Amino acid sequence: MLKETTFFFSLLYYTFPLPLIILGIVIFSIFQIKNTRIFNLILAILLSVIWIGRSFKINTSEIVKESDIEVMFWNATHKREFNDVFERTNHLPDIIVLVEYHAEELAETKLKFPDFFYYWHEESEIGIFSKKEIEIKDVFVSKDETFVINFVTNGLNFYAIDVASSMHVFRKNQLEFVTKCINTNKNTILLGDFNTPLESRFFNDIKTNFNQVLNEKGNGFRETWFWNIPLLSIDHIWVSKDLQILNAEKISTFKSDHVMLKTHVRKK
Repeated sequence: MLKETTFFFSLLYYTFPLPLIILGIVIFSIFQIKNTRIFNLILAILLSVIWIGRSFKINTSEIVKESDIEVMFWNATHKREFNDVFERTNHLPDIIVLVEYHAEELAETKLKFPDFFYYWHEESEIGIFSKKEIEIKDVFVSKDETFVINFVTNGLNFYAIDVASSMHVFRKNQLEFVTKCINTNKNTILLGDFNTPLESRFFNDIKTNFNQVLNEKGNGFRETWFWNIPLLSIDHIWVSKDLQILNAEKISTFKSDHVMLKTHVRKK
């Protein structure tokens, strides 16, 4: 496959996801003669079958126990807060990670919910909420400003990740940097905006030891961007294979161009 062999081909791959290619073929067909139009429409149908077969998931959820851990991730697009997550879910998850988070209302949130734990890394704009104490293990920063924050809470290792969205940086280098930051594959959850679609071959190392929650337990299209239109799967929660994924859900919202991701996990 040529799609990610070079920076140029990877740029084309990320810029023109399959749904856009299908839409382009359909629109182009309108201006063609009948015979060519039929061929293009058949091609569009075949590509649609491939896309739906790959991206649309039907899974069964497991019964959640009180001891299970609820984890959420959201790209807050510089404007949103933990309160926006609380309002959308109608309760407090165990752990929330936000990227592109400015923490403008963090002091108010702490006053409103004083019994919980918070962490904000200003340079990376990554925020963490937890019902239990947060221990920051390390903060990694690449030259292109991809950030990885390793923290521990609820007896689990977490890596909060925000891969730089620059179109001038090869995702291969960024994902290799992320992979090098991960020093354990047990009792571990990776979550963040990877700015890289799930189908990317650069996830192969991560797939060896981790399961992607929407792939395993999601229902519906697994794409997380753009404005609730399923174009690209760039936001991910990856769970180490020694943990059980009970469910996974996309929460649609117009407060960000990214959906919220939610999952429950259980220690085996």
